[in-house]
Amino acid sequence: MKRIAFLGMPNTGKSTLFNRLSGSSARVGNWPGITVDLHAVKTFLGGHIAELVDLPGIYDLQGLSEDEKIVQSFINQHKIDLAIVVLCSAQIERQLSLLLQLQKLNIPCVLALNMHDEAKKMGITIDALLLEKKLKTPAIKTSAKYGEGIAELLKACTKVINQKVTTPIKKIKPLNASDQISNEKTIQTLIKLTVKYPIKLNDKNTKKLDRLFLDPYWGLPIFFVIVFSIFQFIFTLGKPIQDLMTQFFNFFRVDYLEPLFTNHHGIFQSLLLDGLYLGVTTVAAFVPIIILFFLIMSVVEDSGYFSRAAFLMDTLMEKIGLDGRGFVMMLMGFGCNVPALMGTKIMRTKELRLLTMFVIPFSLCSARLQVFLFIITALFSAKYGPLVLFGLYLLSFFTIFISALIFKHQFKNKEPIIIELPPYRFPTMNQIIKRSVLEIKHFLTRATKFIIIGVLLVWALTHFPMDVPIASELTYSGQLGKWLSPIFHPIGINEQLVIALIFGFIAKEIVIGALAVIYGVEGSALAHHLYSNVSQIQAISFMIFTLIYTPCLSTIATLRNESKSLSFVIYSVFWALLLAWVFSFIFYQTSLYFSS
Repeated sequence: MKRIAFLGMPNTGKSTLFNRLSGSSARVGNWPGITVDLHAVKTFLGGHIAELVDLPGIYDLQGLSEDEKIVQSFINQHKIDLAIVVLCSAQIERQLSLLLQLQKLNIPCVLALNMHDEAKKMGITIDALLLEKKLKTPAIKTSAKYGEGIAELLKACTKVINQKVTTPIKKIKPLNASDQISNEKTIQTLIKLTVKYPIKLNDKNTKKLDRLFLDPYWGLPIFFVIVFSIFQFIFTLGKPIQDLMTQFFNFFRVDYLEPLFTNHHGIFQSLLLDGLYLGVTTVAAFVPIIILFFLIMSVVEDSGYFSRAAFLMDTLMEKIGLDGRGFVMMLMGFGCNVPALMGTKIMRTKELRLLTMFVIPFSLCSARLQVFLFIITALFSAKYGPLVLFGLYLLSFFTIFISALIFKHQFKNKEPIIIELPPYRFPTMNQIIKRSVLEIKHFLTRATKFIIIGVLLVWALTHFPMDVPIASELTYSGQLGKWLSPIFHPIGINEQLVIALIFGFIAKEIVIGALAVIYGVEGSALAHHLYSNVSQIQAISFMIFTLIYTPCLSTIATLRNESKSLSFVIYSVFWALLLAWVFSFIFYQTSLYFSS
């Protein structure tokens, strides 16, 4: 079997090219560190079974970040038959050094001059044949975005892996000063001979947009306006779809499921209908909104705007001990905290990485979003709903900043930031759909597993012992809620909501399903029940606590795995619980004072 490794700097379209060649779905994004795990796919190439390995995006083989260490370890410990080195054609002068380093290790290479369509628009022309001759390495112009040059690239790869290689591959060793100077001179000579730049680069649109989005005064307000607009759009379009889904599930239960159990009343019917079906369908009604969220976010992330947001936030983040890369990881956390924590491998120092991991769980992930959307649509009008949701996102950022500010002296960092600012690009519909399907599939796979387990546990706690009223104070859930009531009463969270929070510790996706089981109603009926029994002040206090308190078990497990420290995990969980209670207490008691 032949092993083919994909290497390249961030923002070169490496993972997109990997997906084109393998038919796989490695996650693609416009910032460094998205691909933090090795993604391998087996395929057939040139008469051989080939294993394609998508390595993390790196700047240099000599670097000290976790990503660069992963690549170094992989090259030193595994036989590589071919390295496909992916370069951005519009930034070739900054990226050839990686190829030269690989050549010195005697690793067979094929150079993919990717994004040649962007270079062409900017007026940059590359003589690929002359570059191939000078480097003694196949150089193919490609556009992974549009699938151009893929056949030629496969042909070149087939030719290389079928050649007999007699030169042994070397291990990575530190470059000395003379090697670095030699590489720089070689690159300058190659660029002068093979690349032609226009007198003035044709990137007017990028410059115009950057003047607006990177403005020191207007950049941040524009960022928050964009985020709020996204929420408003999702909220406005998604609510009617959600209502239709709820009506369908109610219709299906009344007309099809309940008649099946007309002669089978009892614990089995309650388990299936009041437990499993009630909890799962309540959560399933939110799938359209989650789909909308991922569709829109995939467009924003792939456009190159979030790299600007990281650059824009770097100065502010530095004041609280973090950097723009940490801000990017936090933005990832708004999708899911788990991959964001894994993405901290790009951090070049342990201290910076630990502080970033410490605050990422405060990012308002999609699982929390699902809870908030349900409660907001149940208790707030379409006029105020988006404002409440936007306020929760602002609180998420504030919680991150205040935590980092308090603990930055324990995790001191002086590492400078390196961020590539790619040209603005609108992703193709194929990219948008592929990315969104991957995110939705991941969400549903994870959510389904936890929701089924969670709602069944909630059903058991609210239905046992069997000789007491369902969901009453005498059930196990009622006794547990009553025991914890002194802690949660000062922040306006009643016993039923306490039970939902306990199961939210397993996964936030369970919270709404748990409420459906606890109250014995679903969909619009659950929304009406909450509207009648929970005040808006109580609801916001509950959402504040849900936003900040202990993350899900998957996040905690990832924190333990990435930090390699149990004490760090315990410390972060305790801080989250304390902060959640304090913020909810301040809001609830202040609101009661002014409303009285």
